[in-house]
Amino acid sequence: MTGPFNGKVALITGGGTGIGAAVAAGFVAAGGQVVLMGRREAPLREVADPLGGLAVAADAADAASVRRGVALARERFGGIDVLVANAGGHGIGGIAETDDASWALSTRLNLDTAFVCTRELMPELIRRRGNVVVLSSLAGHFAGPNVVGYVTMKHALIGFTRSVARDQGRHGVRVNAVCPGWVRTAMADEQMQVLVQLGKARDVDDAYRLVTCNVPLGRPATAQEVAESVLFLASERASMITGTSLMIDGGASAVDLPTIAFAP
Repeated sequence: MTGPFNGKVALITGGGTGIGAAVAAGFVAAGGQVVLMGRREAPLREVADPLGGLAVAADAADAASVRRGVALARERFGGIDVLVANAGGHGIGGIAETDDASWALSTRLNLDTAFVCTRELMPELIRRRGNVVVLSSLAGHFAGPNVVGYVTMKHALIGFTRSVARDQGRHGVRVNAVCPGWVRTAMADEQMQVLVQLGKARDVDDAYRLVTCNVPLGRPATAQEVAESVLFLASERASMITGTSLMIDGGASAVDLPTIAFAP
């Protein structure tokens, strides 16, 4: 198959579900090959096998595991051109409720995974003049309630993106971030269930309507819509874009919260 990623290989962390799986499908459809990394082998294989990809069950925050994945990718495909640092997780609780273990877990799931994978892959990316796309969040620019760990780490990923882009651009390596708002995935469905349990929504669909009622486009994104932006930044069409964070939020970040009461 020919396409913008013909002859290119992407390593996608958190590739077994949601946005990661959608990026993998899009990358292969555009001519590329994929290596999917995550902690659970079964969902990785469900995505990778039909795509002719490689599933690597590994902790993306563990350097030895990442090095093993890179070695397997080289053996199977010859190298890696794109890193999609998509692994992440929640950091639930405000400052008073967040203990050391919760803080450390949020750091490891959201920030350490991107840091370790980018560091371990950088020699390969320099050699192949590749690039990195980091999955941050709308929470990388704004704060939701009682998620201090998640908000802090997603903000940190923006700084990480800019720092690495600053340092590695002279080596031909681009680094960008995408910042989705609500995306309809299995993980987000679980958060919608919280609103149902609190009696604020009748069901998951009603919960999504509630959380997007003040978003200009009035709906959550799909994983495919986020994947399209990731694929754009990873492609040569974005060859002069680095160090940026792209909002994929339906216009949520354009809303002036203190004026919502005046909306018709």
